[in-house]
Amino acid sequence: MRRALTSVGTGDGEGAGHEQEPDHDSRLWHVTLSVSGKPAPLSEVRRGLEQLAHDHPFLLTSRYADDHAEIRYWEEARDLHDAAAVALRLWGEHRSSAQLPPWEIVGLEVIDRSTYHQRVAEGYGPPPAHPVGVHPY
Repeated sequence: MRRALTSVGTGDGEGAGHEQEPDHDSRLWHVTLSVSGKPAPLSEVRRGLEQLAHDHPFLLTSRYADDHAEIRYWEEARDLHDAAAVALRLWGEHRSSAQLPPWEIVGLEVIDRSTYHQRVAEGYGPPPAHPVGVHPY
């Protein structure tokens, strides 16, 4: 399933005297989205995250507690700005369809594929997502 990407400007005056070649190549970005808020029943948090994963099979893994969750996945996007924009909309846009808790986004990390693999190889990055799916902390 492919989703349309929305470009977000970099704020560096692009297009104003800066010559840039169009870049239509997509890249993979590893996204970690952290959310938190008032405690909710664990069964409801789990069901909501499972529904989100069902609706959007690009989700790699989710960890949750009654007052926070972390969602990790790979996003295909032209650049970091596009990947971050999609990630920042994910929770809010699917809050009602997946019946997610009314939590706020409290953290976002977006790194390119090579940085992710370099961190893992050096032993200081996020561990590979095993097992894939929705799991309690």
